[in-house]
Amino acid sequence: MLIALIILYVVTLVYFAITERFRNYATLVGLQGWILMGIALLRLHGGSLGELIFVMAETLLFKALLVPALLFRIIRRTGINRISRGAASVFDSLLLSVTALGISIGLTYYIADAATINVVFFGVSLYALISGLLLVVNRRRIFSHLVGFLVIENGVFLFTMAIGVEMPFLINIAILLDILITVLMLGMFLTKIGHVMHDLDADRLTTLKD
Repeated sequence: MLIALIILYVVTLVYFAITERFRNYATLVGLQGWILMGIALLRLHGGSLGELIFVMAETLLFKALLVPALLFRIIRRTGINRISRGAASVFDSLLLSVTALGISIGLTYYIADAATINVVFFGVSLYALISGLLLVVNRRRIFSHLVGFLVIENGVFLFTMAIGVEMPFLINIAILLDILITVLMLGMFLTKIGHVMHDLDADRLTTLKD
């Protein structure tokens, strides 16, 4: 069951690279939240009850429900649902994503120590980090950058799964607060400028004046 969830998570990362609709982005973010909740439940079932409750609450309430709802709200308020025309093509994005997967597997093979690190979680978390960076680099609109940041955060969450059952409780407190504040701030920012800058390209930010 755990391997099936990992494979499904990798599929969502690949789909991030080929989809061009922001509604699909928001749906995938929510789906990743549910997947991570299942992974956390299976991975941490032997840990303390308090740790398990905290991580399950974070993944369910924040990753699976709150963040996707905020993303859909941003889409409705701005009225934009597609990436900009100047973005990389679907084929190029898919090629980069597959290359990132290969790099992640190679780095995991040479870096990860199977005696102390779960190599599967390490490799997938590394792939998630690179996938998030690709969304930021290859997509011009600010919404894509926000989603890329969320994908990176999910990668960090998986990395805590790789290094042991103690770290999620310690690290995710800071992650939860940081990401929540970031999403709220960017959400308000996007809705405020959405009626003025209708394309919401990051390059257009340089034209803003005090």
